[in-house]
Amino acid sequence: MKKPFRIATMAYLIWLGAILGAVLYAGAVVAPVIFHSAYWLGSEVLTRYQEGLIMTRNFVLLSYGITVTLIAVFLYEGYKYKMGERDKLTSVAALLVIMTGAMFNWYYLPDIVTMQMAGEEMTRSAAFAATHKGSELDFKIFAVAIVVLMIQNMRKACK
Repeated sequence: MKKPFRIATMAYLIWLGAILGAVLYAGAVVAPVIFHSAYWLGSEVLTRYQEGLIMTRNFVLLSYGITVTLIAVFLYEGYKYKMGERDKLTSVAALLVIMTGAMFNWYYLPDIVTMQMAGEEMTRSAAFAATHKGSELDFKIFAVAIVVLMIQNMRKACK
């Protein structure tokens, strides 16, 4: 492996690890703290709707990192594919990262923001619940696909 590509591979793996950490942190730490604010603050200061607005802002900011990830995966994995380094698992994982990341950024997140802007009553609807559940599943698939990409690329880089 040539030195510039080796450096690109290290940067790519570090970025994937960072975005995976951000995704896991948002889902496992930030969301439970925000949605249980009464426990942490000692009394009911925020409504569920207000907690949702705060959480959405976190995910809007995270979406910028996801966009960078989509571009990085497309460029890096596309280059490797073009150079003949092909395997089905890496291709499927890369495709899943791109598809689920794009769906989260440009389908689920805008829908959730639009529903929240419609008011608190809209966030209690079945449509909002279904959209939110879909975004959670999408985000989990995104995280698992990143793990697979990281493992596959580390495995190949350590040969």
